[in-house]
Amino acid sequence: MTGLEEFLSGTIRLSAPLILAALGEIVSQRSGVINISIEGMMLGGAFAGFAAGAATGSAGAGLLAAAAAGALFGCVFAFICVVRNADQIVAGMGINIAMIGLTGALFRAIFGMESLATAPRLEDYPIPVLSGLPVVGKVFFTQSVLVYACGALALGIWFFLRSPQGLGLRACGVRPEAADAAGVRVGLTRFAAVVFGGTMAGIAGAYLTLAQTSSFAENMTSGRGFIALAVVIFGRWHPIGAVLAALIFGGANEAQFWFQARGSQAMIAGIHVHIPYQALLALPYVVTLAVLTVFAGSYRRGPRALGKPYVRSR
Repeated sequence: MTGLEEFLSGTIRLSAPLILAALGEIVSQRSGVINISIEGMMLGGAFAGFAAGAATGSAGAGLLAAAAAGALFGCVFAFICVVRNADQIVAGMGINIAMIGLTGALFRAIFGMESLATAPRLEDYPIPVLSGLPVVGKVFFTQSVLVYACGALALGIWFFLRSPQGLGLRACGVRPEAADAAGVRVGLTRFAAVVFGGTMAGIAGAYLTLAQTSSFAENMTSGRGFIALAVVIFGRWHPIGAVLAALIFGGANEAQFWFQARGSQAMIAGIHVHIPYQALLALPYVVTLAVLTVFAGSYRRGPRALGKPYVRSR
């Protein structure tokens, strides 16, 4: 691969977990529920996928376990916030904190403090003919199955949101009382949307352990769940927009690795400039803060009933 091909391929790989988590969050937020516990659900999915994969020797089993774990956490969050009408922000932060402690404790209890356990890896699958194309073949068509799934899911969710069922879900996030009057079961719709978002977050977490590292580390999500929230806002709650936004964040993340591999050197106006290692590590998060600052007003243009519990009038 040339340097450009490596950079673009790395950008796509690093964007994949953000895309998966953001697509699930788009469905959840379009129904009116903001789930900021994506970070914790990704972490839970990462651990479940690693543990199941290491135990069975099957990456597929690990992926299923991660999806099941994400769905379970989604059910817990939906019960707290949709059924019991608890504050969504507080509940989300509670799950995030709980998952950091729970996954760390389980990992040490099952695998030990200095575990060398590894999980099977989801190998790249070159698509026949297309993978042989110049540049784009190695960048787009020599990836893991989960990367290909990102594109298919983005298109699928886009079409779903334009379908009659999707319009009912969107109505729950804009005017839930009107949706209820039209026969849409708001509570059930929101519950299902949150569970779907949790499932996607679990799969996104499994990508980290089964497609990138084949190992697990405590708090290995490192804020990716919060970046996924920024991707949703930057993408204007649109599946295709979220994919493009995730690629920007993935590119920022790949750039830090690219600079580190080259000794943290950059050429500015013909002068070699040394970039501090800490600044490179902070680059993806700086981009996140910059995007949230610039597009903060966009959040007010999201689903009108976002974050507001719906209590059906009798």
